[in-house]
Amino acid sequence: MYQIGIDIGGTNVKIGLLNEALELCAEISIPFPHTTAEDMAAQIRAAVGPMLQARGAALSDVESLGAVVPGSIDAAGETVVDAHNLNFHNVPLRKILSDAFPGIPVYIANDANGAALAELYTGAFVGCKTGVLLTLGTGLGGGIILNGKVLMGAHAAAGEVSGLVSDISKMTDDDFKLTSVERYSEAPLWAGMASASGLIFEYARQKHLPTGSPMPTGEEIFAAYNAGEPEAQKALKIFARRVAVGILSLQNVLDVEKVAIGGGLSAAAVSYTHLRAHETLRHL
Repeated sequence: MYQIGIDIGGTNVKIGLLNEALELCAEISIPFPHTTAEDMAAQIRAAVGPMLQARGAALSDVESLGAVVPGSIDAAGETVVDAHNLNFHNVPLRKILSDAFPGIPVYIANDANGAALAELYTGAFVGCKTGVLLTLGTGLGGGIILNGKVLMGAHAAAGEVSGLVSDISKMTDDDFKLTSVERYSEAPLWAGMASASGLIFEYARQKHLPTGSPMPTGEEIFAAYNAGEPEAQKALKIFARRVAVGILSLQNVLDVEKVAIGGGLSAAAVSYTHLRAHETLRHL
């Protein structure tokens, strides 16, 4: 028997086929269709068929399907309330996927919560009762494990570590509006500091790039770092410090056994090198 895991992102939809031991035995990535959720579900169904056929299996051999999205899910686990990168707002995703895969139990979740659950079963949190999973990508996501379960909260919105305040001094002016926190690169929040957007913003500041000029990608910044460029070295050091301070804040509140880091920025070993350099995190 198999399980299907789907990671829905604003650029690609990644589909994985897992065996009974929850081992990944096949995977495929398809472009995210910027049309409708129904179109996406149909394309996922079309991609899953050949994956199963290659193993002499069919949809009847699938026990369940789980899909995660970079956004908020309602408490009933039925609807994507808001996923801005997908332009999904109040989308009944569970029903849409159930219609595409009739007879197969379907579950949906926030992507960071799904990642935290995966770490609990087969990854960094195996044997732990508490942990925090951070996803460092274009934005910043988080999933929290407490008492051996994903912390969902009263409104299924727990784990949104992106909203931690990083610079309270920016909130002191009389003209400050709470709506300004939605612009992550400018917001006095952790998401604006400890994400790819924050790293790029810091690198641009170090390079004195003019406003409105083309911004480098994260890959280009890491390449410059590896080439020994001083501005990239400084930007990565500051970025790692911002991540470390946020982790320390979470640890002071939650006192977890482990912190795991995923997401696109986690692929760069230099990120870990700088994080480990912080004395405050060496007990984790």
